[in-house]
Amino acid sequence: MDSPTIRRGRDGDAPGFIALIGACWSLYPGCVLDVDAEEPHLRALASYYAGQGGAVWVAERNGTIEGMVATRPLLQEAPVPDGSTWEICKVYAAPALHGGGLGHRLLDTAEAHAIANGATRLVLWSDTRFDRAHRFYEKRSYVRSGPIRVLHDLSNSLEFAYAKPVDGIEVLDTAAATAAIARLSAILIGCVAEGAGVSFLPPLAPATARALWQATVARIAAGTHVLLAAWHGGVLAGSVGLSIDMPENQPHRGEVAKLLVDPAIRRHGLARALMVRLEQEAARRGRPLLMLDTQAGGAAERLYRSMGWVELGVMPGHALLMDGTYGDTTFFWKRLPGA
Repeated sequence: MDSPTIRRGRDGDAPGFIALIGACWSLYPGCVLDVDAEEPHLRALASYYAGQGGAVWVAERNGTIEGMVATRPLLQEAPVPDGSTWEICKVYAAPALHGGGLGHRLLDTAEAHAIANGATRLVLWSDTRFDRAHRFYEKRSYVRSGPIRVLHDLSNSLEFAYAKPVDGIEVLDTAAATAAIARLSAILIGCVAEGAGVSFLPPLAPATARALWQATVARIAAGTHVLLAAWHGGVLAGSVGLSIDMPENQPHRGEVAKLLVDPAIRRHGLARALMVRLEQEAARRGRPLLMLDTQAGGAAERLYRSMGWVELGVMPGHALLMDGTYGDTTFFWKRLPGA
């Protein structure tokens, strides 16, 4: 069967838009679609988004609209109205097509348009009842951002905010880190498969990876861990942690934990950028003395040396390698400038 064709939406697509959204909302008890009372813009949706500098697309097959998506710049909400933040809106695929990849095609279209028009950050809202949508957005590297929004509408809607930078590094709070668990687990599994010395041997079971990140989220919630994540091209591509759970007599110290970059998205400077930002965060939190360890002779060791980390020593045979032999581990320390 041919795939739906994605094209720009028109005001004349209104009946298809309304039917599609109604079919999707019908899956969730309590969701009420009253076009005249609350969604009158659906009757001229192309004009509505064009008037805000945005656009809408449809996925059509044999004259039937099977999917839609829209995007617009958030000029009115940006501290400086430069169009750098764009909202992704109205992401719907016919229920019969869920899981078939249409949602990814639609979101690719909207994100590419936003980025081509200057977007450096993408945001969206999703009803708290739409669990399937949340998993989809998290797979696409969006993370929870900010408080829940109350709409006071006929559906009594509460909405989660999701966001991601196109390129950049952010500190993840508890909600954002929880939303990132699936993506972070995939990165960890990929790094372990490549032989990264991060406490695991391949093949790393998904449940084990997920358990590690769930434990990390718990430490973030307790205030004993800082997690930084890096995005490249809208994809969550790397992370690094800073443990600040130190003994009472070492309140000035922190330990670097698990610098990871997706093997498929390397050689873009993400590892160095993550370490630069980690050092900034450590200094801001009053942790000027840092320590870390890494597999001896690897790319990570070369990176740390180039960034001014000082070798403390090498422990022979410290960790089991993926080939069954024992490898050395190099321990480093660094006192941050100005400490």
